[in-house]
Amino acid sequence: MKHRNAVTWNSMISGYVHRREIVKARQLFDEMPQRDIVSWNLIVSGYFSCRGSRFIEEGRKLFELMPQRDCVSWNTVISGYAKNGRMDQALKLFNAMPERNVVSSNAVITGFLLNGDVDLAVGFFKTMPEHDSASLSALISGLVGNGELDMAAGILHEFGGDDGGKDNLVHAYNTLIAGYGQRGHVEEARRLFDEIPDDRGGGEKDQRRFRRNVVSWNSMMMSYVKAGDIVSARELFDRMVKRDTCSWNTLISGYVQISNMDEASKLFREMPSPDVLSWNSIVCGFAQNGNLNLARYFFEKMPHKNLISWNTMIAGYVKNEDYKGAVRLFSQMQLEGERPDKHTLSSVISVCTGLVDLYLGKQIHQLVTKIVLPDSPINNSLITMYSRCGSILDACTVFNERKLYKDVITWNAMIGGYASHGLAAEALELFKLMKRLKIHPTYITFISVLNACAHAGLVEEGRIQFKSMVTDYGIEPRVEHFASLVDILGRQGQLKEAMDVINTMPFKPDKAVWGALLSACRVHNNVELAIVAADALIRLEPESSAPYVLLYNMYANLRQWEDAERVRVLMEEKNVKKQAGYSWVD
Repeated sequence: MKHRNAVTWNSMISGYVHRREIVKARQLFDEMPQRDIVSWNLIVSGYFSCRGSRFIEEGRKLFELMPQRDCVSWNTVISGYAKNGRMDQALKLFNAMPERNVVSSNAVITGFLLNGDVDLAVGFFKTMPEHDSASLSALISGLVGNGELDMAAGILHEFGGDDGGKDNLVHAYNTLIAGYGQRGHVEEARRLFDEIPDDRGGGEKDQRRFRRNVVSWNSMMMSYVKAGDIVSARELFDRMVKRDTCSWNTLISGYVQISNMDEASKLFREMPSPDVLSWNSIVCGFAQNGNLNLARYFFEKMPHKNLISWNTMIAGYVKNEDYKGAVRLFSQMQLEGERPDKHTLSSVISVCTGLVDLYLGKQIHQLVTKIVLPDSPINNSLITMYSRCGSILDACTVFNERKLYKDVITWNAMIGGYASHGLAAEALELFKLMKRLKIHPTYITFISVLNACAHAGLVEEGRIQFKSMVTDYGIEPRVEHFASLVDILGRQGQLKEAMDVINTMPFKPDKAVWGALLSACRVHNNVELAIVAADALIRLEPESSAPYVLLYNMYANLRQWEDAERVRVLMEEKNVKKQAGYSWVD
């Protein structure tokens, strides 16, 4: 530009401030031939929007250098101090203001609420000489954010009438309705919704009054959808005079949530102008319900795809165990120039785990290091992937690289990896370290620990860990724990004790429990208990050939040919087919 004025400079500075590129904003500010008060306010707000004492101090220094100040200047600094937790300095500046307005007071209220000082915020609000809808909305929003919903409702009813019937009051009501809905208090949300006059009036005068707007209806609908009450949500939707895209998306997502894809797709077709969120909801719904063909059909028809669209479709393939389809779509995603994020990569790591493809897993790991900063979920997925693919050393490397923070899932993944590789000593040693570091184990931790004991034949250690789980950590044993305990005892030939464990279980044994016992009976040639276990398995899974085959092999090993033949005939009578074996060479 050959000719620039203050507005030109301020526009450019505002752009940099908005992007928090404070160095470039300051450079332009210093180069300005003539600055006005807007220029000063912009640069001061830029410094206060950046986190860190250095920026705040520089912002205050510039504020002191201002040739003249207006209310915006003072409010900017007060708000900056408040948002950075420096309420003492914010209040000191507020009290020093030559002339205050409602915005100044709102900045202080917001500061108190951001710092969790609910009582101070309410007290300050009540002492304000005047407050408008913005003040009330700021207080209500802050109270909702701090979980003080009933206090917010009390304030709304006490001071809402002071607003003179202005339409802006509805914003405070909408905020509180949404707050109640997010926490599952649907009745309270509906009570507030009913307090707002209906918006189906007419005339210019009616339009200015305090009435429901489309956000009111949407907030109430979202409350019902979150609570799973799609009937009430649909009733509101049908009563709405004016709907926006959010109204349609809310109801569509509600039907997707309860897996009613017929109604969801019907609404989608009726929707005047679906946005990318609408398309993503439909794709997600069909994928979650196992209909990958329809999910892919809608995915391909999308006029504009975003990263969430790709992630949703890839995750759908993973959920339905179509791992090759997920890999093909991931390749297409890269070819079309869409950059994957950590959610994409986490799904693709799960693909590698499902395919047991170590080569692909290492490629994805390399991609992770180049594209994203690995977080706990990604590292946990990598540990599981390497363990399942047989590379326990790589799993251990990923685990050890997490020096600063390992959550319980990380520990579980590594202990489980050691256990599945038969490295019981390493698994138990890692479990001891976990306890020394005061990381509370979960029921999944103990499943891995008991499996490690089973692989190593550590019967007494298994008993100790099972007892410790209940007495030391208060974890109720699940069927998986009993299956592991039966496996531990059965492998060592203690079949009678294993049967006693099954008989004293607080719930019915599942196929894993009976399968562990039957396998142990097969190893130790205990025909009597094998028949009991096989009968139980046949009742649980009549179409499975496993119990018949194990029983047949046991009789054959003992040369009890008549009994073996009887098992084979029984299979034929019940039309049970033996699954063909196959080898997998990588």
